[in-house]
Amino acid sequence: MDQKTLVLFIPILALSIPVVAIVMSNLAKMARFKAEGASGSLPGEVEARMAALEDDVHALRRELGETQERLDFTERLLAQRTDPKQIPPTP
Repeated sequence: MDQKTLVLFIPILALSIPVVAIVMSNLAKMARFKAEGASGSLPGEVEARMAALEDDVHALRRELGETQERLDFTERLLAQRTDPKQIPPTP
């Protein structure tokens, strides 16, 4: 190898070391993440928060259903009254 070729390889080698380090670090993180996910359990705090959020979503769905029923009832009442004189004035 002559000196010109060696001069070209030095910057390439210097730039490839951080890239390899980043790739290896990410591979280690992915392996750790897969190992944690393989156990199938979430940390207790996260699991409790997810359960609380699910309960909140169920409560909101129930309230929304009740609100929609009330709206439908009100619409039916208003649809029965065809004469504007029959509708009582709002206070």
